[in-house]
Amino acid sequence: MTRSDGDEGGGWPDVVGDTALSIRVPEADPLVRTGSSAHITVLYPFLHVSRLGEAVHRELAALFAAHGAFTLSFEGFGRYPGVLYLDPLPKDPVEALTKEVTRAWPEAEPYRGIFDGGLEPHLTVAVSEAPHGDDAAHEALAARFGPLLPISAEVTEVGLVVWDGSGWRERVSYPLGRPEG
Repeated sequence: MTRSDGDEGGGWPDVVGDTALSIRVPEADPLVRTGSSAHITVLYPFLHVSRLGEAVHRELAALFAAHGAFTLSFEGFGRYPGVLYLDPLPKDPVEALTKEVTRAWPEAEPYRGIFDGGLEPHLTVAVSEAPHGDDAAHEALAARFGPLLPISAEVTEVGLVVWDGSGWRERVSYPLGRPEG
């Protein structure tokens, strides 16, 4: 769910009990080379698992139910230093979910505040240790997978995942409300 699943790719260290809210995109799983499943992060980290009582689950369920299901399209690749990602369109529904969660839990700062204002929604395909060390490999992946695009995904739920020390495990999923329109 993060830049690296367990810090294998040079990202920040995940702490046992960290949680994240994410959107699974199984349609993109064949493209992902990070050791985790294809997903878009809504908020990482969320609250430590020890803080997730029934009240938090009820609030999350109500928050996500108030947002309609939506469709994302992945038509091209983008880059952050050391990261190749699929660019989801439109971004607005994912950004709205992130804003709503951070408004309700302001202490849950996106990406621990490492990136001023967080990152735009993205689906990580590959990560390298060095920011520019795998540019050629990322270019080759983009060329290889480009013909598989566009990918379309129906988003009907947001999952809460927990880092258990060896991987991210989905704890619960929260359905989105009915599609708008």
